Amino acid sequence: MKIVVCIKQVPGSNRVSFDPITHNLVREGMDGRMNPFDENAIEAAVRLREQVGGEVILLSMGPDAAKETLHDGMAMGADSAYLLSSRAFAGSDTLATGYVLAQAIRKIGGVDLTLFGRQAVDADTGQVGPIVATELDQPQATFAEKIQPLDAQHLVVDRDLGAETQSVQLTLPAVITVRAEANQPRYESPVAIQQSLTKPLTTWTDQDLTLDVKRIGQAGSPTIVRKVYAPQPTTRAAKPLPQDPQAAARELLNILQAQGLL
Repeated sequence: MKIVVCIKQVPGSNRVSFDPITHNLVREGMDGRMNPFDENAIEAAVRLREQVGGEVILLSMGPDAAKETLHDGMAMGADSAYLLSSRAFAGSDTLATGYVLAQAIRKIGGVDLTLFGRQAVDADTGQVGPIVATELDQPQATFAEKIQPLDAQHLVVDRDLGAETQSVQLTLPAVITVRAEANQPRYESPVAIQQSLTKPLTTWTDQDLTLDVKRIGQAGSPTIVRKVYAPQPTTRAAKPLPQDPQAAARELLNILQAQGLL
């Protein structure tokens, strides 16, 4: 099975900066790390490869610094990686990002399964996986907590929807987003880290892909960030209740009634 795992480098701390004109996050020179949910997607891919054979390929779009994150993913067991890096991709929202990733998956060719983490912790949209599925015109399953091969052409996916679990059958090729509850990502051993440095890592620019220039970067991003600001902290005065439990209960009831909560 040929599996592509799309991963993202996210800020490694809360100390980030924003472009004063576009209000987008400045990723150049950013101290980054792998999106935590993507670690679960890589683990799911490696376990599938261990069951049915094949290869696991990482795919990421970002600055040159994202190579470090791709090496981390290969240390977890992925076989190779592709980085999509170009100034033409700067400012891409989820729609433009999904389009570029889909075109890269088409160029890789013969991909049976594309995996994503449930969402990225820097934006929390959870949109890119479904967008890629739409671009590739493939079936999809989100919030996967369990993925099991049924036969060479089908997978059974259990989706954790909170109040209930839904089991669906997918015909390959397909796209799946993986929850953190799906697995425990494996430890990157020193030997695996050393081996990751020898695995193939290819960089593609916009010139290496078949792209509509109107659908990439700022031009292909209908999302507009109007304003970025830190919320103002709010403080409230605390009113202690009486020590006596009955008196405390009576006063609490009076407060709730006065505020129209009872």
